[in-house]
Amino acid sequence: MPRAGLDATAIVVAAAELADEIGFSELTMGRLAERVGVRAPSLYKHIASQDDLHRRIAALALDEAAEAMGTAIQGRAGRDALAAAAGALRDFVLAHPGRYTATLGLTPTGPDDPVTLASRRGIGPLEAVLRGYDIAPQEMTHALRAVRSVFHGFANLQASGGFQWSTDVGESFEYLIDLVDHGLRAAAVSAPTGVADPAADHHR
Repeated sequence: MPRAGLDATAIVVAAAELADEIGFSELTMGRLAERVGVRAPSLYKHIASQDDLHRRIAALALDEAAEAMGTAIQGRAGRDALAAAAGALRDFVLAHPGRYTATLGLTPTGPDDPVTLASRRGIGPLEAVLRGYDIAPQEMTHALRAVRSVFHGFANLQASGGFQWSTDVGESFEYLIDLVDHGLRAAAVSAPTGVADPAADHHR
């Protein structure tokens, strides 16, 4: 019999916490079973496979990151909102490096894949930020990809110890925010009008 109170949600949360502690690459069903106090076969009463666990952790991390960004941008607009969203994502990645790593390199299995759904929810705060810049509809996908890429990249580099020079990382982060802010303002001014958005399906 599985341990009382143990369900899929509790297992995924425990797995995410363990991944943050030891690194996602070190997470195994055996180590997870030891963490939650059961034998490894008992986990499969709730989790279909290691891949299923991977996707559930990724969906959890994407939802948590989206919630953090959404809370941070409340009542903000323009550079203020951009900085708040970027800072919330960076703080999340630094605090939860293992579970965030689970979000990388996954191929969605379809529109109902929890990772697909969580990814769509995850871009909501960034879309809200970009709407404050009057980004043209036909440019929104490009802007989202650009903003996600730069802030995701910075946070991951910092989390992995990629910044070794003595210059303060926080100052570099503020420089990056200014750079993106200026670029978005310029894009809003120069974007052509009257073209339909080719990416309304949100597959970004």
